[in-house]
Amino acid sequence: MDIKVEAVHFDADRKLVDFINEKVNKLEHFYDHIIGGEVFLKLDKPSEKGNKIAEIKIAVPGKDLFAKKQSHTFEEATDLCVDALKRQVEKHKVKRK
Repeated sequence: MDIKVEAVHFDADRKLVDFINEKVNKLEHFYDHIIGGEVFLKLDKPSEKGNKIAEIKIAVPGKDLFAKKQSHTFEEATDLCVDALKRQVEKHKVKRK
C-alpha cells in the first residue's frame, strides 16, 4: 500500500515515519483492497499538552475512510486513528458483501 506522510509546519523524523507506515500497513490484514493512504501530522497549540494531531485517510474501492485523533504523542494519536480505521474497514468490508 502506498502511504504518504506529511508533517505540517515541522519535519517528522525517520523513526516516526517508519512507525506510522508500519501501523497503517497493518490495516491490509483486515481488508486486501486498500488502494493507498495519506497521513497528516499537525501540532495544535505548542504550549498545551495533548497537542499532537494525526489525521489518516485511506482509499478503498468506492469511498475514502478517515480518522482524526489528538493525543500527547504522535505515536498514540496514530494508534487511535488506526484503531478507528480498523473498525471502519471492517464495517465497509461487511457492507461490500
